[in-house]
Amino acid sequence: MSDQKRLFLVDAYALIFRGYYAFIKNPRINSKGEDTSAIMGFMNSLLDVIKRERPDHLAVCFDKGGSADRVEMFEAYKANRDATPDGIKTAIPYIYEILKAMHIPIMVKEGYEADDVIGTLAKKAEKEGYKTFMVTPDKDFAQLVSENIFMYRPMFGGGYETWGIPEVQKKFEVTDPLQVIDFLGMMGDASDNIPGLPGVGEKTAKKFLAAYGSMENLLANTHELKGKMKEKIEANGELGLLSKKLATIMLDVPVDFNEKDFEMSEPDIPKVTEIFQDLEFRRLIDNFLKTFSAEAIAPKTETSQKQDAPKTTPKEEKSAGEGQFSLFGAAPSDSAQTETTSEYTRKTIETTSHFYQSVAPGMATTLFVKNLLNQTSVCFDTETTGLNPLTAELVGIAFSWETGKGFYIPFPQEKEDAQNLIELLRPFFENEQIEKIGQNLKYDIKVLAKYNVDVKGKLFDTMLAHYLINPDMRHNMDVLAETYLNYTPVSITELIGKKGKNQLSMRDVPIEEQTEYAVEDADITLQLKEHFEKELGEANTQKLFDDIEVPLLRVLAAMELEGINLDKDFLNSLSKDLTKDISNLKQEIYAAAGQEFNIASPKQLGIVLFENMKLVDKPKKTKTGQYKTGEDILSYLAKDHEIIQKVLDYRGLAKLKSTYVDALPLQVEPSTGRVHTDYMQTVAATGRLSSNNPNLQNIPIRTERGRQVRKAFVPRDENYTLLAADYSQIELRIIAALSKEETMIEAFKNGEDIHASTASKVFGVPLEEVTREQRSNAKTVNFGIIYGVSAFGLSNQTDLSRGEAKELIDTYYENYPKLRAYMSEQVDFARDHGYVQTVLGRRRYLKDINSRNAVVRGAAERNAVNAPIQGSAADIIKIAMINIYNKLSHGNFKTKMLLQVHDELVFDVYKPELEDMKTLIKTEMENAFVMDVPLDVEVDTGLNWLEAH
Repeated sequence: MSDQKRLFLVDAYALIFRGYYAFIKNPRINSKGEDTSAIMGFMNSLLDVIKRERPDHLAVCFDKGGSADRVEMFEAYKANRDATPDGIKTAIPYIYEILKAMHIPIMVKEGYEADDVIGTLAKKAEKEGYKTFMVTPDKDFAQLVSENIFMYRPMFGGGYETWGIPEVQKKFEVTDPLQVIDFLGMMGDASDNIPGLPGVGEKTAKKFLAAYGSMENLLANTHELKGKMKEKIEANGELGLLSKKLATIMLDVPVDFNEKDFEMSEPDIPKVTEIFQDLEFRRLIDNFLKTFSAEAIAPKTETSQKQDAPKTTPKEEKSAGEGQFSLFGAAPSDSAQTETTSEYTRKTIETTSHFYQSVAPGMATTLFVKNLLNQTSVCFDTETTGLNPLTAELVGIAFSWETGKGFYIPFPQEKEDAQNLIELLRPFFENEQIEKIGQNLKYDIKVLAKYNVDVKGKLFDTMLAHYLINPDMRHNMDVLAETYLNYTPVSITELIGKKGKNQLSMRDVPIEEQTEYAVEDADITLQLKEHFEKELGEANTQKLFDDIEVPLLRVLAAMELEGINLDKDFLNSLSKDLTKDISNLKQEIYAAAGQEFNIASPKQLGIVLFENMKLVDKPKKTKTGQYKTGEDILSYLAKDHEIIQKVLDYRGLAKLKSTYVDALPLQVEPSTGRVHTDYMQTVAATGRLSSNNPNLQNIPIRTERGRQVRKAFVPRDENYTLLAADYSQIELRIIAALSKEETMIEAFKNGEDIHASTASKVFGVPLEEVTREQRSNAKTVNFGIIYGVSAFGLSNQTDLSRGEAKELIDTYYENYPKLRAYMSEQVDFARDHGYVQTVLGRRRYLKDINSRNAVVRGAAERNAVNAPIQGSAADIIKIAMINIYNKLSHGNFKTKMLLQVHDELVFDVYKPELEDMKTLIKTEMENAFVMDVPLDVEVDTGLNWLEAH
């Protein structure tokens, strides 16, 4: 093992941007509404490097003010870059503060880029005998690589690769890393706005370097070139030389390499932990403490030159030699560790005073129930043998009505004895006067329903409350406890172990441990309720909580318990048909391609379509160099290339077969013989419900085969029929009402075909003369406007050119001026308030609405228009579901509500009740919410869901 000292120089902004965009689809938002994605992403990367490499010396390098010299050389340098996202701007001060608390030097020089700072420091350290590793994904740094300077590149999917001289030679096809400067100068760099030589891309630049070795030699030998390439290069020689200068990393920045300043030293653990707590980084605190604990430190090793170097876990990072090796020469001081534990670590059951008691059978239970019935508000939590409420059995129930106190009633395994015990508790659960509190009460209600217990009275679900307060955060109890109570509950894995064959049942856990775990959950949930009650009022969402989300909880529980009947024989037959269709498509694709290949492999498909068949002149590639073959790319090309449409058809059928046709029969619950989906109220920020296990909301309906899947859903028996009730164009009706656009309102009131009416207006033809194509284009615009469709997007969805699409959108807005004004008002409201809301006051928070980044801001502006429409539609169908459920329950009807899919409700209707149901369901849905535009519901019946739809 080499004893040469190692310096790691971190390219701060490269890792910050990388971390921010890694979370772009699921940003990390804390309870204060702050986007902490960039901080979390950067810190994860930094700690990963420290854990993997245990560097002797480390510094983090930042840009400040851009490169004054390069802008002086070329005014347009980096001029085309989007503004830095606000989520990154707000992250920088935090990252500075964290690095200072970690005692990691921050290297920055006004008027210079981090590249130049790193380059200068790397060369100075090399002279001092150091091995330097530049931590960055930026390929420009390859020009600095030498015998003792390496690139340490984070890879997509995790891990790092080290580029030394051989890797740079291979990657850029050069003999010397310095030629990377010529390579960058020749081909330019769009991200930095370095122009390069016109017409020279990656392949041509490599060819020129192989032939001439440098930019200067190329320009000195242009007489050997031919045609337009010769003309372009001769005419742009100075531009090429300028581009080379712009691409050259400066090595004379006025910064010093003082090795003492760069030494890794003990961080200020309490200070870092305090910052992380403020940011609500739960796991990152653990990661940080493990990274710098004495037990986690291992001896330094040579940085692997291999891409597949094994990653060690904190537990594996112990010395294999004698004694314990410390990164700092000594373990962190006892005082620092004590302070962290006492002041900065979250409270736990071990550090918090509490009184949790199990209740013995007999007299003790009788006395407990008597006391329980005297309460006005009680939190309860069921402990069961599993996560599936349809099969889970009660192991115990915890109760709490006072902070820090609670009781646990264990349940016997024998069914008869368990039922006898639940009978003692029935007066509590069915008491209308006692409020019941819980976290995800739908689960508990379904479990108790198996014991014929109906949970009555007012409900308070902490998960639903938090969803209304902060819809973009996660809502599980551990996260809520840590965020709002600074408390880490006991993990279930501590009791029963991780998933797998060795996982225990809760019944295997000693009663004492069951009691502590279960009552803690009830106690914490009770405390969260007290916290969220105030916040519901502050966010003006109390009425939404009381009138919609909580009542809906009971409705969904009943629907999920009911389930829906499935015709497994039909699905087996459909599976065989799909197998034939897929096989035929496969052969047609092979014939069109002239070869056999794995159609499901994006890599092989890309080579066949874009290299062998050359369907596109300049196909798009991923960052790993593979051709892009995602659905968005292929859909755009499908109308011009028959093989691509066949590939899309193949993918669609293969997914349909695996996801639904073959999977649905396996999801039939043996105890009921039916499929029971799980509706989730707290996933979509718009307020829409989502469906899981199985997801019945994503069954394709635009293809014939997709529609066939609906045929498999059938009534319970011959005495029932399925009824489907569907809101007609509810989102268009809502936007017409909210915008007060009279023309659209009148069209709906008169029962006109809204798409034909729109076509008549925008194409300037009488209603009766509207063509099918005009109606289709108007329909695309009608729905597209809600989602902020652009001329480019509209032209992709229709046969219109981009110019025609733009003209159509402009004409649309001219004919519907109030609609356009409403959309502008929504964006302005969002800018002023930070949120938009539905007709019932459900809020959608838009943290990026004032972002300087045009792309990020544009997405928030589209949401400002779309969220109130989608959310209002979701709220209205929820009201309808609650009202219909109440009518069915109070009328003692045999008919049951089974499914909610977007704007549609599906019922199992008892045939003698059919005419009553048609009237009841249609009336309740159309009158769920009164607007200036009437709601219209289409009702149909059938022997299966497809017929009814």
